[in-house]
Amino acid sequence: MYRWQGLDEVPAGWGESVVTIGVFDGVHRGHQRIVARAAEIAAERGLPVVAITFDPHPDEVIRPGSHPPFLCSARRRAELLGGLGVDAVCVLPFTLDFSRLDPDEFVRQVLVERLHAGSVVVGEDFRFGHKATGDVALLDRLGEKYEYTTEGLPLLVLDGMTISSTAIRTLLSAGDVTEASKLLGRPHRVEGVVVRGHQRGRQLGFPTANVESPPHTAIPADGIYAGWLATLDEAGHETSRWPAAISIGSNPTFDGQVRTVEAYALDRTDLDLYGLHAAIDFAVRLRGTLRFESIDALVDQMHKDVDQARDICAAQ
Repeated sequence: MYRWQGLDEVPAGWGESVVTIGVFDGVHRGHQRIVARAAEIAAERGLPVVAITFDPHPDEVIRPGSHPPFLCSARRRAELLGGLGVDAVCVLPFTLDFSRLDPDEFVRQVLVERLHAGSVVVGEDFRFGHKATGDVALLDRLGEKYEYTTEGLPLLVLDGMTISSTAIRTLLSAGDVTEASKLLGRPHRVEGVVVRGHQRGRQLGFPTANVESPPHTAIPADGIYAGWLATLDEAGHETSRWPAAISIGSNPTFDGQVRTVEAYALDRTDLDLYGLHAAIDFAVRLRGTLRFESIDALVDQMHKDVDQARDICAAQ
């Protein structure tokens, strides 16, 4: 799969393609259906699929300080899109100047001149151009002018809930990682570098990997979770993976002030992961964060949490 950072990296000889456009944060099941339709059209016409996405998030440029928490990193987004059959991901730098392109100019510069779109597939709520004045109907009309077809797919609904990145963020902020995983089509993942903490877990018999994630990462609500801890190579591929008990919070028993995300690889006390890139996948929330009156009470509860996490991970 190709990954282009801006239109200038699109090869000069790039031919006709099927294009899908969106932020694609989370690459959730709604996004997956859009990409699947683009891949279907591409297979019928013998064309490659190009997914256009944006960095930074458009909201942060248009309304500074309103940056929504990321459901996945840009690298993870590209990896997931590639796994769905996308042949190239074009990451467009979203700037104020870019945001001021009128819809016709956006289509001409991006879809026609560089990607030679033969077909464009988007969600029915897709907006583009200055002040989001362009919609699917306008995209279709411009297609008549520039000779491409347009499909705007209805938003996907699951159990009465419309699948969207916003809905998933809301679930995560409430700690409902199980329902979030249903909308995502996989467990929610938090990535980062393993850093040194206070090493209290090691002292208590449960050494944890303290994963420091990038700013604006979507972190679930404070609490204890069952899930998995994985190490990643430079390309983002997993090198090792373990079932884990995960803690999010500020360690109130020790009067902690800093919120951390820590994972204990079940039954492993021999791991040295400092400095490695790691990922935590969330399966189930076990309980909320509690303040214990004694260290013994905390350790007793930790044993119970680990046993519960082990059973959950073994069943999945």
